[in-house]
Parts: sequence; structure tokens; C-alpha cells
Amino acid sequence: MKTVSPIRRVLLVALASLAAVPSAYAQSPFPTRSVTIVVPFPPGGGTDVGARIVAQKLSEKWGQPVVIENKGGAAGQIGSELVSKAKPDGYTLLMGNVGTQSVNPSLYPNMTYNPDTAFVPVSMVAWLPLVMLAHPSMPAKTPKEVAASARAKPGTLSYSSSGAGGSMHLAGALFESMAEAPMLHVPYKGGGPALQDLIAGHVNYSFATILEASGFVQAGKVRALAVTSAKRSPALPDVPTLVEAGYPGYEASSWIGLLAPAGTPAVVVEKVAADVREAVARPDVRDRFIAQGATPDAEGPSHFKAVIDGDRVRWAKIIREKNITTK
Repeated sequence: MKTVSPIRRVLLVALASLAAVPSAYAQSPFPTRSVTIVVPFPPGGGTDVGARIVAQKLSEKWGQPVVIENKGGAAGQIGSELVSKAKPDGYTLLMGNVGTQSVNPSLYPNMTYNPDTAFVPVSMVAWLPLVMLAHPSMPAKTPKEVAASARAKPGTLSYSSSGAGGSMHLAGALFESMAEAPMLHVPYKGGGPALQDLIAGHVNYSFATILEASGFVQAGKVRALAVTSAKRSPALPDVPTLVEAGYPGYEASSWIGLLAPAGTPAVVVEKVAADVREAVARPDVRDRFIAQGATPDAEGPSHFKAVIDGDRVRWAKIIREKNITTK
């Protein structure tokens, strides 16, 4: 019988141990403790609402707390920076949106993180069409009437947004341009505060996500004039699109999706993406999103990356053409 030398035996044992590491890592459970989803905006906005819907279902699936941490400010950059510097292990995630991932890079040349390399896309969650809103005291009942009033008194009618260069601002700027309706843009630190000040009558109009606005529309606290999507929203079936209201080609929608710090293991990214897809596919979750005007879309990393890159190009063009800045 052939004997194995002590040195060879040690080497064989070491090689076997190394070979087992990837398999053991791939099979290790995730998560084994609480997961934090950072929402880079104040509570109450569409990104926050959507994050909480998903967090609840992920917590049920994982048997671990999924905590929402609101870190608003700087058009989402404060919360995004926090996640970009987090340990890339899947336990700190970002609920980003079209503003943080596709718009900010064209507005902020000196970001504290590289938007192209700081994150890995995990999963889309939903599309968030916007709705053009008016305070009930405003006489205009249609976008055409808003435009006529704006032209009669240039710069006196105001509309709120979640921040300079955000999706709400871009939707308003696009309307101003297409309707030739000069208005006063009033930026806030998030969609929630922007909507609350419209309800309070401090601004005249707003472009908010249907997800965050539909309840206030139904309660009569604001008036819906038109939706910004190509088709009418099931949540507001009686509200026309801006195309129907007389502005052919108008379309502006936001979206939300989960991202992880760059370097997060692929096995973790794939696990989270699969569980988000399962959660969003649940009838109760889909119905909840649709009832509030959102369109569920939980496709994984490659699809999400294509959405981010496509909107980066699209909105960069509009920002250049309209000379939109954060100043």
C-alpha cells in the first residue's frame, strides 16, 4: 500500500478546505440579523411608501427585522453616500429612485461618491407615474387652464417639488416648456413636504407620485388635473393623461428600486433580488401598489441597470436643454 508523506497529506487537507469555502459561503443563510433599507428622503414620499411595503414582506420572508432608515437631504445624496460607504454584505441597502440614480449625476458634478461605481443594482420595485395637482382654491380645472393663467401672470403661479432636479421638478419643467407656461418652482427636501405644503395652500400646484397623492385626491384635499404616464392610472381612472389634456408626447415617470454597496457578493444580490421578486408578485402587494397608482416591476439586476442607464441619458438631455441647475 502506497503511503502519503506528511507534507503531502497537509497539502491535500489544505486544498480540500479551500475548495469547500465557496460552497459553504454560498450555502450560508442570509440574513441572520436585521437588514436596514436606507430611504434617502424624509418619510411620506413615494420612495418611502414603496420601501415600507417591500420591507414588511421581506421581514416576513426572512424572519428578521427589515428596518427603514430615512436619511433625507441633498436630493438624496446624504442617504446614498451612507449606503455607498456601508459594508458590502447585504445588510445595508438603498431604496433609490430615478432622481438619485439617473438625474443627480447630471446635476451634481462634485458628488461625494461615484454614482457609476458606488452601487450594484439589485432589483426594480415599481414605476411611479406622477399626477399634476392643484390646491382646491385654484380656479383652473385643466392643464390648459393652468397654462393660460401662467401666461397671463408669468412667474406668479407656483408648483412644489421634492427638490431641484428631482422627478417632480423635471415633470413640472417639462410642462412649463411644452405649455409655454412660466411658473415659479418651489423645491422641498422630499416629496412628502412638497405635497403637505400644497395641501396647506402654501403653493398652487405640484407634480407628485400617484402613490403618495392618491389618498389626498380621494379625500378632496387636492385636485388631480392629469397624470404624467402614457396611459391612465387604475388608481385615478377618471383623470386624463397630459397627452389627452392636449400635450402630445408628454411623459414623465419616476421609479424605485433596491441597490447595494459595490462589492456585495453576487450570491447575496441574487438572493435579495429573488425575494423582492417573490414579494412584489404576491397578489396583496401588487394590489396595494396598483391601487395607489404604482406599476409593480421587480425584475432583477440587469433589467434595473438598463433602466438606470436609459433614464440617465434621457434626463441628462432634458437637463442640458432646459439649463436646469440646483442653484
